[in-house]
Amino acid sequence: MFDLHTHSLLSDGELLPSELARRFEDKGYKAIAITDHVDVSNIKMVVPAIVEFCKKWPKNRIKVLAGIELTHIPFEHFAPLINYARKKGIKIIVAHGQTISEPVISGTNALALHNDIDILAHPGYITKEEVLLAKQKNIFLEITFRSSHSLTNQHVLKLARDCGAKLILNSDSHECEDILSLDQRSSNCLKLGLAIDEIRKIEQDTAEFISTFKD
Repeated sequence: MFDLHTHSLLSDGELLPSELARRFEDKGYKAIAITDHVDVSNIKMVVPAIVEFCKKWPKNRIKVLAGIELTHIPFEHFAPLINYARKKGIKIIVAHGQTISEPVISGTNALALHNDIDILAHPGYITKEEVLLAKQKNIFLEITFRSSHSLTNQHVLKLARDCGAKLILNSDSHECEDILSLDQRSSNCLKLGLAIDEIRKIEQDTAEFISTFKD
C-alpha cells in the first residue's frame, strides 16, 4: 500500500518526518510522500528540508518521496512555485483542490490541472470537464480518508469511473490517528463502494507511478 499525501511538522502536521515514515512503515506501507503545505512564504524553507530528509532516509526501509502541497495560493503563483520545486528535487506535487470544507477559490481545480501537478487532492465537486482534463494529463484525482474532505468522495469516484480518470487513495495525514492500518484502509474503500478489482487497479497505477522515481 502507498500514501502520497502526508504532512509533517514542517507544515501543520504533528510528527517529524522520521516518525511519520516509521509509523507508516510499521503499518505495512511500502512508500509514502511527505507533501507539506507551501506557498511563497515558506517554500524555500520546506523544500530543501524535505529533499534532504528523503535523500538521507535509508534505502532498505519504506520508500519516502519528497513532495509538497500547493495550498490556497494565488493562481499566478502556481507555475513559478512548481518550477522552483521541480528544480530543487521535489518529486510529487499535490495541488490543494476545492474541498467543500475550506474556502478554496473557485477555479482552483481547473487552474491546477492546467499546470505540472501529479495529484489533485480532495477536489470537492469537481466538474466532468475537469475530470476529463485530469485524464488527458494523466493526473491522479484523490479519494481521501480525511474526514473533513471525504464528503465528496462518491462524486469524485463516479465521475472518475465515467471518464476513465486515474484515482489515488491518500490519508492526508496530519497526526498519528490519521495513519490507517491496511485493514482500516481496505474497509473504508469497500464502504465507499470500490470493488476489489478497482482497489487493485488504483494501487497498481500508484505503484507504477512510484517506480518512475529512481533512488
